[in-house]
Amino acid sequence: MVNFLSDFMQIHTLDKAHLISEVQLGHSLNHAVGQGRRSDFALMLAMLSPDYLETTPTEKPLPPTTTEEQLRTYFELQEPGPLTTSEYCYPRGAEQSNAFHVGGLTATRLLSSLQPIAITFPPQDTKGLPEELYHNLSGHERRRMPPVQTEPMKGSPQDLYLNLIRAKRSAEMYGTVATFN
Repeated sequence: MVNFLSDFMQIHTLDKAHLISEVQLGHSLNHAVGQGRRSDFALMLAMLSPDYLETTPTEKPLPPTTTEEQLRTYFELQEPGPLTTSEYCYPRGAEQSNAFHVGGLTATRLLSSLQPIAITFPPQDTKGLPEELYHNLSGHERRRMPPVQTEPMKGSPQDLYLNLIRAKRSAEMYGTVATFN
């Protein structure tokens, strides 16, 4: 009975402790982990306050107006490398390969830092399909596909209006009747 009362009193005092951070637990949290006392560790974690408004931030937050460019200048980082291929990526990749064979890994790292190449090389001449899917098609299915990849129309309503006016004027000049409703 006395053991039950002492456990009850201990739990009652722990309940009123209002623990906010693990600093208030001292070394007991570390000792519970080190000694494998899972129940004590779980109890101590349950006593910690889940309210983030009560915790003290350890680092100053960055000002909200910080841009990526400002962070790059602050940490003295180079410009980011291209994400997808450009006209320079294939020759630069060949140069890096040659630098690896001639000068080793150090020369390759230096060259990739000076002239970064793209992170991804999407497949070319696959009509917009993934490479695995395109190469899995038969020759008949490849021939039935349109020869050129469809691209969105590059035009504006002003260009369309001017083209319609020109077509109407040229139709009037050559004697054909064009009616637009």
